[in-house]
Amino acid sequence: MQNRQRLKEIISKFSQGRVLVVGDLILDEYVWGSVSRISPEAPIPVVEVVKQSSLPGGAANVANNIHSLGGIVFLSGVVGQDGNGNLLKEGLLKRGMENKGLVVDRGRPTTMKTRIIAHHQQVVRVDRESKETISDSILKQLLAYCRPLLDDIQTVVIEDYGKGVITAQLMLAIKEMAGSRMLIVDPRVGSFSQYKGTHLLTPNRHEAEVALGKEIRDEGSLREAGKELLHQLSCQAVLITLGEDGMCLFQKEDSMTHIPTIAREVYDVSGAGDTVVATASLALSVGATLKEAAQLSNLAAGIVVGKVGTATLSRSELERILDEMEEKGREGIK
Repeated sequence: MQNRQRLKEIISKFSQGRVLVVGDLILDEYVWGSVSRISPEAPIPVVEVVKQSSLPGGAANVANNIHSLGGIVFLSGVVGQDGNGNLLKEGLLKRGMENKGLVVDRGRPTTMKTRIIAHHQQVVRVDRESKETISDSILKQLLAYCRPLLDDIQTVVIEDYGKGVITAQLMLAIKEMAGSRMLIVDPRVGSFSQYKGTHLLTPNRHEAEVALGKEIRDEGSLREAGKELLHQLSCQAVLITLGEDGMCLFQKEDSMTHIPTIAREVYDVSGAGDTVVATASLALSVGATLKEAAQLSNLAAGIVVGKVGTATLSRSELERILDEMEEKGREGIK
């Protein structure tokens, strides 16, 4: 990789990065077990539970990834007044992050996704959540936490999972508060109109297709989709993630840049998009170009999909994969 040294320099500066993450908080619960028989009641596997664990998910997973990469991260979102909300708060503290930006909404439950896993495969996922829009009172509390932080923040991430936290009013307020700071949006499925004017949008293929109302079938339709999103939303850049096909970066002043995947084995894609956003935001906060940030986020995603569960990675893992690619003589970008 010709620019391996430059990417390593960016990684070495990760500890200087300061990122604010605002969005939907999720508690990811994992139920681990084994399957040795089919239920006599229905043609479904019987999972014998071995252990259970919980991890920060959604916007909290983005923050956790930034923290594990050595960056300084501030997180703002909403939890319910319940045990799952307490678990999420405690999980952040346990990992060395603060939880002062978590606003308690007594009228809604903490969003929770339970994944039942047997033999390294997801058997089923159970979601418990409310998608109601947050109240004006909750919105004010979120903004009151974010506003004083922005003097020392280089990058702001909006993590929209469609759970009611990211509203048009919140987007407008954050854009005004962020000013010229890099504003990155990880969008939800649906209309992208409220993200207009942000610096970087990171949809996956399906989210881009739904937003544009057209299928991405090949390189030509992918190129058209990227250009159309840039034009419609007045973004500086759009990074479309394509699963096993890697990702494509579109910039107004540049042609499409395709970055092929480097994943060697894929065990679990849970949270891979969060890792992409986290790595890109941290890289941009320490002076990376959009293309360099996309390269690093692609490398990071290739690492975490080889892990089971909502996973994070370290700076040393990123550096190691760069060294391995150099030894194999792979360019990693074209």
